[in-house]
Amino acid sequence: MTKNAVWNDDYWLLLMQLYLRKPVGIKPLYARDMVELSLELHIAPEALQSRMQQIARLETPRIERIWQTYADNPRRLSRAVRLLREMKGFGAAGNFYDGVEVQETFEKDFRPLAEDERIRPMMLIIILNLYFQLTPLTMVAATPEVQELARLFKLKADDVALVLDIYQHMDPYLNREDVVLSPLLLPCQQVWQRYSNMEPNQLNAYAEELKAFFK
Repeated sequence: MTKNAVWNDDYWLLLMQLYLRKPVGIKPLYARDMVELSLELHIAPEALQSRMQQIARLETPRIERIWQTYADNPRRLSRAVRLLREMKGFGAAGNFYDGVEVQETFEKDFRPLAEDERIRPMMLIIILNLYFQLTPLTMVAATPEVQELARLFKLKADDVALVLDIYQHMDPYLNREDVVLSPLLLPCQQVWQRYSNMEPNQLNAYAEELKAFFK
């Protein structure tokens, strides 16, 4: 989050536009459009979805006015959103947040890794969930679950299998003594430290929510 980050009522226009995008309604928590708006505003997806629920309920007079003004006029809403972004410096984060200390939290999980720009930490979280559903012998590119996840990510099955192999080296129950050399080692270690002790059903539910980003 940004330091002193607060909700700005102008953001209702951005959120309304996303809400009205087909299929109209509250978007999945980690849908790509939801995440991209979160990164743009430096506001976590959970907070945006909560606001989107307010839109669905037309919870305040202000939301009702915005709805009456724009719900049936997407072109007018698009013009208003475009003007807002131009005025506020959206798309030019350096200008918009000039003088504001930015301390990223959730954003890091959704940004491409410097070590491999095809991969984001949230993908490593999803692969970790798969890790706990397989046995070491099935953590290979030929396994259907590995291939399915690779298709979702638009990666090769070997890429997913590599991450699974890295996790094997971190698993204290396997006692792997051979050395793994990969630029993904550190990002995988960070994900392992954060999520490997999470309750399995909780991790699985989180991973399933994250998959919405790729659909």
